[in-house]
Amino acid sequence: MAEVKNAPAARPVGCVIMASGQAVRFGSNKLLADFCGQPLLCRAFAATGTPLLAARIVVTRSAEVEELCRTAGIPCLRHALPGRNDTVRLGLDALRSACPELSGCIFLPGDQPLLRRATLEGMIRAFAQTQKETERVILRLGFRAENDPEPLTGSPVLFGCGYFPALRALPENKGGNGLLRKYPEQVQIFYASRREELLDADTPAALAELEACSAQI
Repeated sequence: MAEVKNAPAARPVGCVIMASGQAVRFGSNKLLADFCGQPLLCRAFAATGTPLLAARIVVTRSAEVEELCRTAGIPCLRHALPGRNDTVRLGLDALRSACPELSGCIFLPGDQPLLRRATLEGMIRAFAQTQKETERVILRLGFRAENDPEPLTGSPVLFGCGYFPALRALPENKGGNGLLRKYPEQVQIFYASRREELLDADTPAALAELEACSAQI
C-alpha cells in the first residue's frame, strides 16, 4: 500500500521511486551500495520525504530493497515482472489506489543521490501553478549552464493525469521517454540549481564521484 500524506487538497501529486533495475553496469544492487554511510536508496527516501507529495511508493524486484523499505517505513511494492513498463504500471496503479484523485505522478529513479528535496518540491509547486490543461502537463528536471543554449535534461519527470492511460499501456520494457518524444510541445523544463542533481550512479566509479561531490555541496 502506498503511503498517503497530508498533502494540499488541490492537484495532489504522487511519486513512484523506480528501484527495479538490474544494475548490470554496476555489478551488484547499487541501490544498496554505501553512500555517505547509508544505502544509496535512502537518498531517494530523503528527497521524497515532503508533505507536498500526496503519496509515494518504491517499486522493486529485490527482497533486500523491500526489507530496507520496511525498516525505513517506506511503502514498497515488490514484483517479479520483467519490464520497465511493468514497474511504471504497478507503481502508478498502487498510487491511484491510495489516492484516487491523483492529478500528477513523478517517476524518480532511485540512483540520483544528489537530488534535493527542495528541487522536488519546486517541481510540485510549478505543476500546481499551471493554469490550464494541467492534466496534459509534463515537467522534467533540467539544468542550463551559463551561456549554454541547450539544457541538460533528465529525471525525475512529472506527468499530468492525462497521460496515466498511456503510462499504463507502455510498450514492453519501455519507460515514459516515448511520451516525451510524442508530446514535445507539452514538455516543460524545471531547472535545478546544480547539474549534479541530475546525475545517476551507473557504475561504482560514478558513485564515488557523486559521493565526492556531495562533500562539496
